[in-house]
Amino acid sequence: METIRPSSDLRNKYPVISSLTRETKEPVFITVNGREDTVIMGHAQYRKMKAELELLKMLAEAQADVDNERTAPIEDTFSDIRETLFEAKAYEV
Repeated sequence: METIRPSSDLRNKYPVISSLTRETKEPVFITVNGREDTVIMGHAQYRKMKAELELLKMLAEAQADVDNERTAPIEDTFSDIRETLFEAKAYEV
């Protein structure tokens, strides 16, 4: 269930709001004059959301590659990787 608090609570009850975001692991919606204005979430929630968005972005790009036939056989891919690693190792010596 969404938690909705007035903006005055940011001034007067910030520790309560901060604790609420950590305990419930849900965002708190802040209103100004009865209208949604801001969303507050804990840092861990933010990091998780950001990681999920990055993953979804990568999956969408991968799906676009598949849809547009920009793929290669797995054998060719591993062969290219082995060749690159072999060349890198040769330069280390």
